[in-house]
Amino acid sequence: MLFLGMANAYIMRTNMSVAIVAMVNQTALERDPTIPDDECEGYYTPAANTTVHNISNEGSFLWSTSQQGYVLSSFFYGYVITQIPFGILSKKYGAKYFLGVGMLINSVFGFLVPLSANFGIFSLITIRFIQGLGEGPIVPCTHALLAKWIPPNERSRMGAFVYAGAQFGTVISMPLSGVLSEYGFAGGWPSIFYVFGAIGTLWSVAFLWLVHEDPESHPTIPHDERKYIISSVWGAAGVSSPPVPWRSILKSAPFWAILVAHMGQNYGYETLMTELPTFMKQVLHFNIKANGTYSSLPYLAMWVFSMVASHIADMMISSERFSHTLTRKIVNSIGQFGPAIALIAASYTGCDPYLTVAILTVGVGLNGAIYSGFKVNHLDISPRFAGILMSLTNCLANLAGLLAPIVAGYVIDKRPTQAAWRVVFITSAVVYIVCCTIYVVFGNGTRQPWDNPSNDQMNLEHKKNKKKNKLAMDIEDTVQ
Repeated sequence: MLFLGMANAYIMRTNMSVAIVAMVNQTALERDPTIPDDECEGYYTPAANTTVHNISNEGSFLWSTSQQGYVLSSFFYGYVITQIPFGILSKKYGAKYFLGVGMLINSVFGFLVPLSANFGIFSLITIRFIQGLGEGPIVPCTHALLAKWIPPNERSRMGAFVYAGAQFGTVISMPLSGVLSEYGFAGGWPSIFYVFGAIGTLWSVAFLWLVHEDPESHPTIPHDERKYIISSVWGAAGVSSPPVPWRSILKSAPFWAILVAHMGQNYGYETLMTELPTFMKQVLHFNIKANGTYSSLPYLAMWVFSMVASHIADMMISSERFSHTLTRKIVNSIGQFGPAIALIAASYTGCDPYLTVAILTVGVGLNGAIYSGFKVNHLDISPRFAGILMSLTNCLANLAGLLAPIVAGYVIDKRPTQAAWRVVFITSAVVYIVCCTIYVVFGNGTRQPWDNPSNDQMNLEHKKNKKKNKLAMDIEDTVQ
């Protein structure tokens, strides 16, 4: 259910990337007269009976590239606001209902996207913002549930499987959105939001009905399985829920390493996820149906490779020849240095559309390794506070991610050329390289002392002694 929930979340997030290509009249946009004509115009001549580069069926909205950037990023403004609050609330009240109800809000408001677009760009931005608010709990609450259910030696596989739902959703969303834009009901692109809104609503109801918060609250789980999960996740101390050690977390170098890696990942990933369909329209001239299909290929590769990398990572750990720390660093390096190299290479492929798509497919495919790298590293260093750690890193990472479509929009505004897109791609590549290098230097895969259950009693007694000492000093001061 978490896998399908992640898929639904990314469907809601990415469907606008393809829909906006069909919504906007790209050929009617104002163009800087000092920029030369499209250097790839006419480079490729399609075979008979193909329409790969057909640029007809333009949309009715005249939004500039920078305005499109604000539409694409509006979702993320709402998304980041609810990250930390729901990460904290899920620690106190449980994650199930926050996740299920949040996705229900996201799905229901998806039905309103076509209507809001007809009222104007600001009403559309508002609806997408509300959708983002609803989706905010998905990642911290998912991490909180994984921390309760998944034993340490299975985290790479299960974590990668669940989060690979993001790529599965993207693979489904992009080509199907392209098909619905061209052949769908209600005028084409509106059907994207009606179809996926209905699917998301059904999933939300099923999740709230079928899923349980933890092994202890599950009514039919076998006793031996419940005992195994609890002992392997929580240790001999059993389930415990101490106060959040905020000061220790903020002083933790492994936490900051995860945060930096997460920010770099989101900037690079959101650049491609939100802008790739526009790049394929403006530079490679794929029509809307082919656009959705080719835009989804990199995420199909990412989905497949994330599964392969997760099994390899768990095998490395189980062999005891590789520590958790070394495994996370090796796998994460493949996942972030790989796409950085591909982005640089893709920006110099000239006008060859299929070579460009092939390179991006390989690069984004390698990016799937991050699900066995920093993405599950929160569970390694602090299983008890994994949901809160993920809410912190995911919030700040999405602040970086929401800048991606805005920056790209300004760079290519009125100049949708290869040179402008090269700036966009190389900027993302540099961000990937810098952030991954910091993770390699400071990352760690061992449970941190501030999350050691055996220290809880000692910390509690230390706090009591401090209070007693303070009270004694206050009494002494009063007497004097």
